[in-house]
Amino acid sequence: MDDLEKYIHRRKKRSDAFAEDFEEEYEKFKIGAILKQARQEAGITQEEIAERLHTKKSAISRIENHAYDIRLSTLKLYAEALGKKINLSIS
Repeated sequence: MDDLEKYIHRRKKRSDAFAEDFEEEYEKFKIGAILKQARQEAGITQEEIAERLHTKKSAISRIENHAYDIRLSTLKLYAEALGKKINLSIS
């Protein structure tokens, strides 16, 4: 466990509110992080994916950094621009 993980673990133990908020915000963050990682692994820049989606680089940056409110149709188009598919799961 690295220092950040240790800190988060300690804070969660001290505060139920922190633990709940952290988990909720982390779930929002993960979507953008997954999109960014997939783009980088495909060797595609934000400019290139923006061109494929007929949008601007700033829109791609917004998607990757604030994806918690992304429309499913936009998510699908982003994945397709990378040659990938979306797998959705409800648990």
